[in-house]
Amino acid sequence: MTTHLWIDAGAGVAGDMLLGALVDAGANLAEVQSVVDAVLPGTVRLALTEVSRAGLRAAKVDVEVIAPDQPHRRWTEIRTLIEVADIPEPVRDSAVHVFEVLADAEAHVHGVDPADVHFHEVGAWDSIADVVGVCAALHLLGVTSVSGGPVALGSGTARTSHGTVGVPAPATLRLATGWEVAAVGEGELATPTGLALVRALATTCEALPRMRVTASGSGAGTKDVEGRANVTRVVVGEVTDTDTPAAQALWVLEANVDDLDPRLWPGVLESLIEAGAADAWLVPILMKKGRPAHTLSVLCDDAHRAPLRDLVLRHTTTLGVREHPVTRHALDRSFATVTIHGHPVRIKLSHTGDGTVVHATPEFEDVRTAAEQAGIPARIVLDTANAAAQAAELREPARRRQD
Repeated sequence: MTTHLWIDAGAGVAGDMLLGALVDAGANLAEVQSVVDAVLPGTVRLALTEVSRAGLRAAKVDVEVIAPDQPHRRWTEIRTLIEVADIPEPVRDSAVHVFEVLADAEAHVHGVDPADVHFHEVGAWDSIADVVGVCAALHLLGVTSVSGGPVALGSGTARTSHGTVGVPAPATLRLATGWEVAAVGEGELATPTGLALVRALATTCEALPRMRVTASGSGAGTKDVEGRANVTRVVVGEVTDTDTPAAQALWVLEANVDDLDPRLWPGVLESLIEAGAADAWLVPILMKKGRPAHTLSVLCDDAHRAPLRDLVLRHTTTLGVREHPVTRHALDRSFATVTIHGHPVRIKLSHTGDGTVVHATPEFEDVRTAAEQAGIPARIVLDTANAAAQAAELREPARRRQD
């Protein structure tokens, strides 16, 4: 039996809204406050009130500053605050991962290295409290897996530290890549912090999954909009191996290509992954009259099938795309973080429904970044990360793997 959390962001999502929903679902606010205090001692106070949004009751958690002159912070400073704090390891790992996702998005938008990202709204004290508070609430509720539904992004314009920008904001749009979204409602309905929490913590975009519901909660945004309840909802439930689908229905798109410059293939594969493909790969083949070629294969769900088909047709020289349904059986996945030579390296954990770890694999992009910043070969960072994962007992013991 495991505890699953589903996030309903159909009316939008922000860090304080998700935190309010989790507190409304049963997370103890005083215990959440103690974890936030360990990261930001004497800085903020979490205040809970019950409000109405479009006639529906919801919990509103406000982050009140109690220490003046809180600065904007760089990602490296935020990471240090979280890593040195005396907080539960799962909370630390989750919070660091959320900010890593945010840093990657901001780095892409501003054209800088993630290590050089200087957060503004995201680096403020309230966003740090929201992220740490949400991760602490999930830990207190005993949540072991998270999924979510489509996210409402909003429309129009929003004021930021960079001036007035269109909605969705650039970082929010980057974070939305690969997730189902809709431009419904007026104004900014999904903030970068809120969407980063969804993307970092939830593994799947799906309708409410089968579970035995044990709790639910609604977290309110600041505005009370007529005709639209400005809330983020969560549903907590128990699932067993028989409750969780053993297979996922997906599609494979294929095309044979014999006249594309080979130097273009890495970019094509990267574009497909960024556009929502579950996987994309090439297989060398021999076509009629002995012509060497490649078969491009793209694995995706039905929602991404049409846009990915169009991308294949636009980015390659193929004249057509084949499609066929497949069934995928996949292990559950989560992330932990180890520190190698002062740099974070995420470890992707693949595990069975009962939590037994089958694989623990360092994320190679993190390995490469750490190697470049530390000035050492990537193979050394990779070996060290594997050893750190073993030492932290992220890997299943060798005896059990041989059974």
